[in-house]
Amino acid sequence: MDGPFELVIFDCDGVLVDSERLAVRVEAEYLAELGWPLTEAEIVERFMGRTTEYMDGAIEAQLGSRLPADWKEQFHRRYREAFAADLAPVDGVVEVLDRLTVPTCVASSGSHDKLRFTLGHTGLYGRFEGRIFSGYEVASGKPAPDLFLHAAARIGADPARCAVVEDTRWGVLAARAAGMRAFGYAGGLTPPEHLEGEATVVFEDMRELPRLLADGRA
Repeated sequence: MDGPFELVIFDCDGVLVDSERLAVRVEAEYLAELGWPLTEAEIVERFMGRTTEYMDGAIEAQLGSRLPADWKEQFHRRYREAFAADLAPVDGVVEVLDRLTVPTCVASSGSHDKLRFTLGHTGLYGRFEGRIFSGYEVASGKPAPDLFLHAAARIGADPARCAVVEDTRWGVLAARAAGMRAFGYAGGLTPPEHLEGEATVVFEDMRELPRLLADGRA
């Protein structure tokens, strides 16, 4: 039993694949090399859950002409190397996907290329193929509701009966703006208090999700 919901929308990074820790480590190391030292907590607060385009714009605004011509390619290479070496599904999420009977999809700020790589590398791509939506498909990324409303429309689900599983402040805000019930996963890098608020259930063990969905109110 999956509760009153007709669609469960999963974010990808930090919810399906345990990529956030790896990405933030890469970002902290490379940004320091480029001349913008930020702590991992600052990176989480500024960028986690936002599009690559948003982060690139902030880096360019901060560092401008000091950036090497190939800085984006360097970032991309470092992400790929870190993911190829250590990326795994979020603990418990495979069990959750095996248990859910309600339709599911992915709606992530990442590009389709990134989603194919991370979901493919962790063996999850086939579970969502044909139901994967990228922030690059809509006009405004999270915290705007566009991506989640786009996913619901493509699947044919009523937004009021959609549940969104997110691990970032921006994603939870987007879910609320879309009129959807948010389930804030605090088992990763985001402090629970950053996820708490209206129409949001915060939890730390992914294995609890099916029970929470069954208890939820659309």
